[in-house]
Amino acid sequence: MRLPNIAAALAFALPICLAGGAAFAADLPNMKAPPAPPPPAGWWDTFTVNGVIESGITFNPDLPSNGINFGHLFTDRANTPILNQISLIAQRPIDPNAKAIDFGFKVQLLYGGDARYTHYLGEFDYSINNFNQFDVVEAWGIAHLPYIFSGGIDVKAGQFVTLEGAEVINAPDNLFYSHTYIFNFGIPFKDTGVMTIAHVTPMLDIYAGAVTGVNTSIGWPGDNNGAAAFEGGFGLNLLNGNLTVLATTHIGPENPSLFAPICACNPNSTLRYLNDVVVTWKATDKLTFITDANYIRDDGWGGVQGYGVAQYASYAINDWLKVNGRAEVWRDQNNFFVAAYPGNFDFVNLEHGYPNGVFFAPAPTTYLELTAGVTIAPVLPKETPYLKSVIFRPEVRYDSSLNNTTPFAYGTKSSQFTFGGDLILKF
Repeated sequence: MRLPNIAAALAFALPICLAGGAAFAADLPNMKAPPAPPPPAGWWDTFTVNGVIESGITFNPDLPSNGINFGHLFTDRANTPILNQISLIAQRPIDPNAKAIDFGFKVQLLYGGDARYTHYLGEFDYSINNFNQFDVVEAWGIAHLPYIFSGGIDVKAGQFVTLEGAEVINAPDNLFYSHTYIFNFGIPFKDTGVMTIAHVTPMLDIYAGAVTGVNTSIGWPGDNNGAAAFEGGFGLNLLNGNLTVLATTHIGPENPSLFAPICACNPNSTLRYLNDVVVTWKATDKLTFITDANYIRDDGWGGVQGYGVAQYASYAINDWLKVNGRAEVWRDQNNFFVAAYPGNFDFVNLEHGYPNGVFFAPAPTTYLELTAGVTIAPVLPKETPYLKSVIFRPEVRYDSSLNNTTPFAYGTKSSQFTFGGDLILKF
């Protein structure tokens, strides 16, 4: 029998175990419990209120007699300082990955010279007879519904900016101070209605919306005719987000009812097609290319058309300095879309169908636009807690007619050279 050996082993091990247990018990008060998981985020935790102030100037050595940089809208006043935007944005974005129903909203209010062109018809468009005006840029609510598709469906209702184009109204989100012909004349600015975004797969989103029309609200004089429109398209997210494609269209009757006697059309059924494709390729961490292709047609007025493409390149030298370039060719086939608006109400008057002071190029024109600039965003000291960033965007721009028309300098020159820039403060 081996009992003596087992008894000897127990006699040897028992004091060690008892000592270890005593030491463990003595150390219990010094041991820390694992940290508790953080509480779930509250609905208001992602609510933000931000402000933007943008002001700039565009110098034109030609000193046009009417003071207008033709081909520009938001930077149309030559050699004159402009307060473009004082903007206030309050929003609570939805969680796109939420597994339950989620709600959000956005409201953006704007005061400044840009509001001359961004009004919803029937909303504050005649409230201030001044260069600087007030505008509601966006006011919408959104619901994320985790149904049907892998990423669910988002439903947005209210007033929102268009899906189309590579540039936007909100100044800090653009590469340049001045805008393309595509942004100024080839796409809507804003919509009123309902938009759905179906997140079919991580690579595919489908957009479909019913809206009242280009830059319109509801009812007369908010809608300049009695018909609705469609805006939608699809988005592709490829190469782990380094390549995106957004192809969109806006189709609907857009001519004012007051134009019925002169447009040779029925404003409630004659369609306008605004089509746009934006391809964004992040080639490296520092280098990004953007291509914006555009085609617009109105079946009224004998079937007028405009079309073109803009190519962007942006290179981040470091955290605070970015070099940007843009080249664009845009054809106004019937001299219908590209225009200048010297009066404070000329743009909204044209959209309503009222008399206005708009003027056009002398003939159909193919426009070339070349712009080079930099984005300077210095790192701010910590002593400026309310000022989030300062952005300075100087640029040099050359506009020209490729078919020898003379749209610039009040119809006297075939080209135009401008240089300027803006200062943006974000709060």
